[in-house]
Amino acid sequence: MLFGFEWDLTNPLNFAISILPILLVGMWVTIQATVLGFFVALVLGLVLAVLKSARSRFIAWPARLVAEFIRDTPLLVQLFFLYYVLPEYGIVLPAFMTGALALGIQYSAYTSEVYRAGIEAVGRDQREAARALNLSAANTFTHIVVPQAVPRIVPAMGNYLVSIMKDVPVLSVVTVLEMLNVAKIIGDRTFDYLVPLSLVGCLYLIMTLVASAGVRVLDTYLPKQGLPLK
Repeated sequence: MLFGFEWDLTNPLNFAISILPILLVGMWVTIQATVLGFFVALVLGLVLAVLKSARSRFIAWPARLVAEFIRDTPLLVQLFFLYYVLPEYGIVLPAFMTGALALGIQYSAYTSEVYRAGIEAVGRDQREAARALNLSAANTFTHIVVPQAVPRIVPAMGNYLVSIMKDVPVLSVVTVLEMLNVAKIIGDRTFDYLVPLSLVGCLYLIMTLVASAGVRVLDTYLPKQGLPLK
């Protein structure tokens, strides 16, 4: 018995059925880390995109340097920094929150470029028309630019959602019991890695297919008519 489950190692099918419940618990942790990390990437990426698009060089250049630094340093280094360095300055976060934050920060550099491309794809005539109607810059951005930019960036954002999901196993280095880490523990205790790792691969395939299908559905139903090409 391990993790509160009786495991039958004599039959691969029975073994797979017996470990599936605990792997599903790890799968739920994986989904939660993916959603939280993606949310952080969306919010922080938008902030970086807005700052990088600022007219002032004193705002744009530091934002670009920060985004470049985040993009060019490994996720594992950023994760270790958040997990081991921040506590030295009195900032102590749970392992799960630290991992999700590291994922969000890493991918915010990429989502910021997606935001920037989507915003720049909205034609200048749209902004000029908004100014002609005496709309403020804030209202122009929220009511004119964003509704036209969002449909353009959904496919790329969907790709990053799947990428974040596949990077969640990195969080095992800071003791997060996500799905792959659970499978590894099962393999270490039973000396059978084939069944748990095969199940993890199948579960990841299901999750990525579902996420990709959801993105395609969202992309299909978002209104695109009337959007200018430039």
